[in-house]
Amino acid sequence: MKNIVVIGAGTMGNGIAHTFAQSGFKVNLVDVSQDALDRGLKTITTNLDRIIAKGNLTEEQKAETLGNITTFTELKDAAGTADLIVEAATENQDLKLKIFGQMDEFAPAGCILATNTSSISITKIAAATKRADKVIGMHFMNPVPIMKLVEIIKGYSTSKETFDAIYDMSKTLGKVPVEVNDYPGFVANRILMPMINESIETLYNGVAGVEDIDTVMKLGMAHPMGPLQLADFIGLDICLAILNVMYDGFKNPKYAPNPLLVNMVMAGKLGVKSGEGFYDYSESKKAEKVSKMFLK
Repeated sequence: MKNIVVIGAGTMGNGIAHTFAQSGFKVNLVDVSQDALDRGLKTITTNLDRIIAKGNLTEEQKAETLGNITTFTELKDAAGTADLIVEAATENQDLKLKIFGQMDEFAPAGCILATNTSSISITKIAAATKRADKVIGMHFMNPVPIMKLVEIIKGYSTSKETFDAIYDMSKTLGKVPVEVNDYPGFVANRILMPMINESIETLYNGVAGVEDIDTVMKLGMAHPMGPLQLADFIGLDICLAILNVMYDGFKNPKYAPNPLLVNMVMAGKLGVKSGEGFYDYSESKKAEKVSKMFLK
């Protein structure tokens, strides 16, 4: 596989495109607007410059990486020669099903269709296509160029050939692939999201403050980032969407999102992306200042 299409130029999409392009693959990056594509390319360029500053990349390699990426606003124009298409759109089931119908329509017969979904059923997504054997989950971690893990999720009909091809390709990207079966939340989010939700519950019940909860988990459990800061980094809307998928899938109240999380998302307090969540990011993207809503 040499020709890759990535759908979505947001945080995950541009990271996936960056990773493939830096590994020598030709990447067609697709989004609905040129502005979104330009923002994605700007982020990729900034991240490449950071790698150069650390001495791990040359200017020539940066130019080669950027030269491997071509942008498109129409999937049908980008997908004609694709060996693999990776969908990295918003974590919305209806949207993903619609996109996979289009992927199936425009991609060559032998093309593998992958989704970066963090929680939605691969089997359900595959049912929107006529090639369920070639549909697979390829769940990268954020930030994609840095994080080593990729969850490789098999749907009910995913073939061994498809799984082996994506598993091996992940290794060529310098990633560590882990085989996962198709259940809501997979492994990473089935464990992570209840922890984040319980951290919000702990705050909601007044057990401790934002910084106190994060400090306990950083110093007591050796987590590099506290769970409330991590929720802000992921996006509180994404956390809510994943919890809802797990709650709907398992019908178990332990996955029910905390009311504080629901209210924050409704109020537009989504974390880093909106400038405020559990922390205030108006002056710094680092979690240095607790949101005024949670000040003691």
